[in-house]
Amino acid sequence: MSRMIRRLDHVAVATSDTARTIAEFEDRLGLHVVHSEELTQPCVRLTYLDAGNCYIQLVEPLERSSELALWLETHGEGLHHVCFGVDSVPAAIAATSTEPAPGELGTGRGRVSGFVPDRVAGVRVECTEFRYRDDVEDSRGWLDS
Repeated sequence: MSRMIRRLDHVAVATSDTARTIAEFEDRLGLHVVHSEELTQPCVRLTYLDAGNCYIQLVEPLERSSELALWLETHGEGLHHVCFGVDSVPAAIAATSTEPAPGELGTGRGRVSGFVPDRVAGVRVECTEFRYRDDVEDSRGWLDS
């Protein structure tokens, strides 16, 4: 998979309260929201904070019985997964997984994305569509002081 990875896209943090978590990241780390959206499948709110060369993605479940809501009950708030930008999401998932790849893919920021079915070194991994123009040419790659 190392040849398929183009960049670290985001590090996801599971939260039960996006507004409270945004305030913490803004107040304590100076990070600011660049994009937010609500998905219907899975029913979550995704909020992206600019961390310079990648994003911090806040993931909040919008249904109490969802997989993510149950995960939060068990594990509490914090690191949920890491996501890498790749040229082909289905190919990267298939090449990385030791289990059969799921048939359905999702989206985030309008990009195709999907999870590797099994953990990599204990870490949940997501792959998302790499876009050279957005991710390299139009990216500053650092935060202004």
